[in-house]
Amino acid sequence: MKRFLIKKVNIPYTLTILLLFFTGSAFAQSSDSVIVFTGQVDKNYITEDIYYLEDKSHDMTVSELQNQPFKLSGQEVLNLGVSSSVFWFKIPVKNVSGINRIILEVDNPLLNRITLYTPGQNGGFKEQEIGKFQSFWERNNYNTNTEFELYQQKGTTVTYYLRVESFTQLIIPIKLGTYNSIRLTDLNRNLLNGLYFGIMLVMFFYNLFVYLSTRDKSYLYYILYILSVSLVQLNVTGFGFKYLWPNAPGFERASIFLFPALTAFASIAFIKQFLLTKQFAPRAEKLFWVFIAAYGFNIVNSFFGDKYLAYNLLNAIALPLSLYMLGMAGYIWMKHKYKPAVYFLAAWTIFLLGIICFVLKDAGILPYNLITVSSIQIGSAIEVILLSFALADRINILKKEKESSREEALRVSQENERIIREQNIILETKVNERTMALKASNEELAKTLHELKETETQLVESEKMASLGQLTAGIAHEINNPINFVTSNVNPLRRDVDLLVDLLEQVEEITLKDAPVEQKKQEIAQLKEELDFDYLKSEIGFLLKGINEGASRTAEIVKGLRVFSRLDEDDLKKADINEGLDSTIVIVNHLLNGSIEIEKNYSGIPLVECFPGKLNQVFLNLMSNSIHAIDKKWKGEPGGKLTLGTWNDETDVYIRVKDNGIGMDESTKKKLFEPFFTTKDVGEGTGLGLSIAYNTVRKHNGMIEVNGEPGEGAEFIIKIPIIHSN
Repeated sequence: MKRFLIKKVNIPYTLTILLLFFTGSAFAQSSDSVIVFTGQVDKNYITEDIYYLEDKSHDMTVSELQNQPFKLSGQEVLNLGVSSSVFWFKIPVKNVSGINRIILEVDNPLLNRITLYTPGQNGGFKEQEIGKFQSFWERNNYNTNTEFELYQQKGTTVTYYLRVESFTQLIIPIKLGTYNSIRLTDLNRNLLNGLYFGIMLVMFFYNLFVYLSTRDKSYLYYILYILSVSLVQLNVTGFGFKYLWPNAPGFERASIFLFPALTAFASIAFIKQFLLTKQFAPRAEKLFWVFIAAYGFNIVNSFFGDKYLAYNLLNAIALPLSLYMLGMAGYIWMKHKYKPAVYFLAAWTIFLLGIICFVLKDAGILPYNLITVSSIQIGSAIEVILLSFALADRINILKKEKESSREEALRVSQENERIIREQNIILETKVNERTMALKASNEELAKTLHELKETETQLVESEKMASLGQLTAGIAHEINNPINFVTSNVNPLRRDVDLLVDLLEQVEEITLKDAPVEQKKQEIAQLKEELDFDYLKSEIGFLLKGINEGASRTAEIVKGLRVFSRLDEDDLKKADINEGLDSTIVIVNHLLNGSIEIEKNYSGIPLVECFPGKLNQVFLNLMSNSIHAIDKKWKGEPGGKLTLGTWNDETDVYIRVKDNGIGMDESTKKKLFEPFFTTKDVGEGTGLGLSIAYNTVRKHNGMIEVNGEPGEGAEFIIKIPIIHSN
């Protein structure tokens, strides 16, 4: 291949040559150097021979540049740092070769926008823009670097202008060459990039396979780290924009901030898992959250804030994080002698050396060539390989620890087995002893339970006897009145009957006498008058009526007693609740003392499937308590009132027993249905009546609700299902 020569010629020393080519370029200046393109290549870049101008206003046009003072670069690769200004570059080129097609290449894929201005034939300029604000496929040559084709005749001098703006670091390496020479340089660079990405791809799939086999999170975080580092390098080299997202220029501009942040997150997650920082350096580990927050802030700032500041922060955060991770690994090795820390130190040191070499290249201390440009790739590739070895060694360490753990577990298991055998013997002895003790306790408990059941039975029977006594007293009182009425009428009736008998005997004697009829009538009339026969007849009728009423009242009382007592109370049957309430009123009637009014508010409720005798016992207990509460308040004076009511809905019957007695407070309501709880004086009650009533209602699948306030009386509402269900 024919080589091309690019060299610098100063105008004062080559005035004759300038005069020969002056007509070929209207923009060459007598005080500027020109770049002579002769055909042979003796160096890579021409940047030191070009001129540059800073435009802080962003408003300057190419026509306004003619009278502006440009500065000579003087550097093989011009580094202008991170700046929000627009920079103009003046490139005077003299073509002394026989090749008209010259390639101008800016060897930095990270620059956002580059515009070439080529002089036109009519004094104007032809404008050509390449950058990250358009699809990659809009470029003419599809090169990852910015590349322009210059068509210039032999013997002519043309001044070209480049306009460059970018929020990334303004590193300006510019080449001039033929199409073949530029392609050859690109090929060498692409071979190195291909080797690098091949290594990263192999390491990615190797560690992915190991992760799927071991499920070790260290491998998961490591493959994420390899992926993020690869994405960073795809962005730096421009291959990501070319092959992965060519139609997404917005994502290409944002990726310069996203991918380094992802790399930082993945590296932090990896070192925490790989070096066990939570175990070996728990306090120092918390500082990682500061770096995570810093990168998170920088991502937000890159989208909504100052991108120039975001790029500077990106570089400012990366170095402290790298050094901190290096220091963390050193501390863990020195403090805990954890072997994986040595591998991490070696790998991370090589990676940092690659970064330092790259930075020194940007600073101009090291030459700008293929090696220094690729130093980060070389360092990261070696780092990835070493860390893969480290992870493999960590598996061996974990395997040894697992084997040691198994041996220790076996030893402990055998020791535990021996201890368990000994303990089993001791436990069997203690169990036998405890079993005997429990057996004795169970016998004692059974005896106590039997005694408690007998006591409970006695108490229930006592309550029944108390109720029976109340029932007997009520019946005796109720029957005594009509019986007394009957007995008090018997003697007068007997006397009147005796008089009638005497009268009949005397009438018989008169009728048998041999006397005139008129005389007989007079004697009989005189006899009736003496005995006051009419009064005697009316008195006998009155006495018979009284005896009849007493007998009828007694019959009613007996009927009520029969309804109340229900000899068939243990049988479930349908019963009239209203009838049961009335029969209970008969029993408690003697307690009313004529001073307590009973108000009935019965509804036409249906028959209820229940145990009638048991429900009547509930009614008796509730009415007795209500009458007692009324007596406590009214002291036998008129004004006491006991209200009874019934109603129903579709499924249940409701019974209300309400009084205007002394009432009760919340504390009493909570304990009302507890066994042996009573507010009555000693000797007045056992405290079992309402407890038995509550259990009886529950046996009917019903409920008792109690309402009342102190001094306002009490109200009991019983709900009983119409159809009893087990």
